[in-house]
Amino acid sequence: MRLTDISIRALKSPEKGAVIHYDDTLPGFGVRISEGGTKSFILTHGPRRTRETIGRVTIIGLGEARTAAKVILAQYTLGKSQTVSKPWDKALDEYLERVRQKNRPSTYKSYHRHLKKHFRFGKTHMDKIPPHDLQKALDRLQDRKAELHHAFVYLRAFIRWAYRKHYLDKNPIERMEAPAGSKSKDRILTDKELVKVWAAAPNDPFGRIVKLLILCGQRPGETSRIDPKTMVKDDLITLPDWLTKNKLEHRFPFPEMALPYLHQLSYGGFSKAKARLDAACGVRNWTLHDLRRTLRSNWARLGISREVAEKYINHISGTHSGMDRIYNRYDYLPEMRAAVAKYQAYLQTELKIS
Repeated sequence: MRLTDISIRALKSPEKGAVIHYDDTLPGFGVRISEGGTKSFILTHGPRRTRETIGRVTIIGLGEARTAAKVILAQYTLGKSQTVSKPWDKALDEYLERVRQKNRPSTYKSYHRHLKKHFRFGKTHMDKIPPHDLQKALDRLQDRKAELHHAFVYLRAFIRWAYRKHYLDKNPIERMEAPAGSKSKDRILTDKELVKVWAAAPNDPFGRIVKLLILCGQRPGETSRIDPKTMVKDDLITLPDWLTKNKLEHRFPFPEMALPYLHQLSYGGFSKAKARLDAACGVRNWTLHDLRRTLRSNWARLGISREVAEKYINHISGTHSGMDRIYNRYDYLPEMRAAVAKYQAYLQTELKIS
């Protein structure tokens, strides 16, 4: 069939699996429709019938998709020996769509924010952007080490992808030295530091997230997306599988003193808010994730079993991994409630946190 905007809109999804409708005017080019109704432009080419996803129908138009397919076919015909450069913004949108399809929403959001915010080269073709301009964009972040580290990592991943796609004939950042990342991943806060962070946490969504991290030790990206209306009931928080790192639903009890902070948690300006908190509390060289590690260490100090602690923070690479995770379906809720109560008493009586 000849693909047109009208014919594509009229295509129906199959009852099971997926179906591809190929375009009569361009060999291998077509639209794939899943049973859920998702429509994506694809190209099948080469003796091995390699299939590449060009993009979702809702993201790019038919004309753009057909042009992209012709570029891919040209690259293949030429043995991919010639570079077919793309404007920065179009290549970035293509890359971010790939990231969105392969990663959790929070990961995609982080890639999108860093790459769109810090590297604004618009319609300039990728092969026309000198390494010096990329370095200048990174240099603007020198006073924010964590932001700089993440920006460089995401930029490097994007550039490597563009190089493999032959949008570049050489890697413009291959000689750049990677900035120092966050501090060592064995950092835990002392009792005094924890008290300072708690006291300085502002009365806003970011401050509430910080206090919940201290009280519950979950992952920052998951904590910031807790929806009190749908995920909180009685003394339990239930994180859906689409939100958790391991793609497993996670249900855990929270201490009573966490209840005042379970509202209006959505927040996106972590970097600047964290810098303000550092200045207010006087604690240096720590990350939000260190609060998770601090809770886990404090629980060990309080004599809470590793099995219960690992279950509470939803860490499946330890005692709840492999065959044990398959056969041990016990939820440990009584043990976790006892641990939460013990930790709350420790915070209130030993650290005077309330």
